[in-house]
Amino acid sequence: MGRIYDQYFQEVYCFALSLSRNKQIAEEITQETFFKALKNINQFRGECSIKVWLFQIAKIL
Repeated sequence: MGRIYDQYFQEVYCFALSLSRNKQIAEEITQETFFKALKNINQFRGECSIKVWLFQIAKIL
């Protein structure tokens, strides 16, 4: 998961920032996105890319 975090952190943050238009909220969304992804990694079925999955998580937060 550390590799995924390193690889996708900036993109998830930018996506969250585009949704929230607030840096602090975007940071919170990003942190929560990776927490939920780690907690639910066994539910990732590979039907989409990890990036898309992370964006889907961020979008519902």
